[in-house]
Amino acid sequence: MISVRGLAHRYGDAEALRLPQWTVAQGERWAVLGASGSGKTTLLHVIAGLVRPTEGEVEVSGEKLRKLDDARLDRWRGATVGIVLQALHLVRHLSVRDNLRLAQYLAHLPQDDLRIQDTLAALGVAGKAARRPPELSQGERQRVAIARAVVNRPKLLLADEPTANLDDAAAALAVDLLTEQAARHGATLVVATHDVRVKAKFRERLELA
Repeated sequence: MISVRGLAHRYGDAEALRLPQWTVAQGERWAVLGASGSGKTTLLHVIAGLVRPTEGEVEVSGEKLRKLDDARLDRWRGATVGIVLQALHLVRHLSVRDNLRLAQYLAHLPQDDLRIQDTLAALGVAGKAARRPPELSQGERQRVAIARAVVNRPKLLLADEPTANLDDAAAALAVDLLTEQAARHGATLVVATHDVRVKAKFRERLELA
């Protein structure tokens, strides 16, 4: 699913990430660990095609990302990758249902309200479909963000610090939901975190210095 070779990325003169090699098989569950500033978020952005690395080769689901132009990269990402970012980036003026419709539209997929309702039901927020994000609790918004990430049945599910600012019970639930949804859709799961509560839930771990 993921093959990384000779990867490095710099922001100006500052090196944000260096990873000589990393391979992830389809269906595996990985935690990417490291302190703040170690490059966890940059790595997730690179393998999602949101950042083009300074050096190296990245192949995801059979696609060499450097060979894709921006338009093809956007289409590939929408069809292949589901992302839960640290800031959830739900569109506050759209309903929950329309946030998921937007994810389908951006992936050039048909609007499928039955699929949306099934996804929301699986995450326990089907009753919130007509609400807007500011009307939801933090936990509900997080569930909607996960629903948006999986609604297109991605092959790869990425989550960046999904337990930040959550208490122990909510943190455990967030990781369990991600794991359950990855299993439900046969997706590979990669979670970037520095949370020791999350580390214990993953057998496969990548440590960034």
